[in-house]
Amino acid sequence: MTDVLLSAQNLSVRFGGVLAVNNVSFDVREGEVFTLIGPNGAGKTTVFNLISRIYTPTSGEITYRGHKLTDEPPHRIASLGIARTFQNIELFEHATVLNNLLIGRHTHRQTGVWSDLFFTAQTRRAELQAREKAEQIIDLLDLQHHRDSLVAGLPYGVRKVVELARALCTEPRLLLLDEPSSGLNVEETDDMAFWIQDIQQELGITVLMVEHDMTLVSRVSDRVLAMNQGEVLATGTPREVQTNPAVIEAYLGTVDDVSNLRRVA
Repeated sequence: MTDVLLSAQNLSVRFGGVLAVNNVSFDVREGEVFTLIGPNGAGKTTVFNLISRIYTPTSGEITYRGHKLTDEPPHRIASLGIARTFQNIELFEHATVLNNLLIGRHTHRQTGVWSDLFFTAQTRRAELQAREKAEQIIDLLDLQHHRDSLVAGLPYGVRKVVELARALCTEPRLLLLDEPSSGLNVEETDDMAFWIQDIQQELGITVLMVEHDMTLVSRVSDRVLAMNQGEVLATGTPREVQTNPAVIEAYLGTVDDVSNLRRVA
């Protein structure tokens, strides 16, 4: 049986009178691409924020590699082997692509203040190792042409790839991708699908993804969990979930609603 890397059990979170996530449970297995889908407001990104420790659950718990993640402060999450991208790109716009990637290496730095201040041999070795890793990711994601460019001058699609590259520079065991195809054209989305597959198959990284593009979801996902109004509707293969009546209703309405829409059209 495949090992469970991350497990969410009976997760709920309330913001005032709003129950944003209600009793959500799922397991992410080592080495798979597991995707959360659902209409806007379903609670998918809230689940990501719970895993990232941006939010604290009202009830329930999250375990990662058998360790209770809900006991950890947010600044510890990256060092535990969990990296994340965001719906809205979060990069240092007035730094180069390379420098943004080097920031992603901070969790692996073992040097101290004095070593860095005097740029000792230990610091030089650490800097060389960080740059070698960043260059590997640049090659993997075809960012060579943009290595020394300021992020502020890059097209949106390239920025999305840079944010992915920075996350990979942390050498995660679990990668959280929050709508990786959002804002991308068809060609860029196709490239993103290839990279997600490479990340899973070549780098051996487990991927937990939130995504609306069902073509991308079907192409890269091993399993899918559908949510609506903070609750789990269905879990299974992409095909099983897409043909689930509860999922169809959440996206399109009831059978009668769909029939009425067709008559109007």
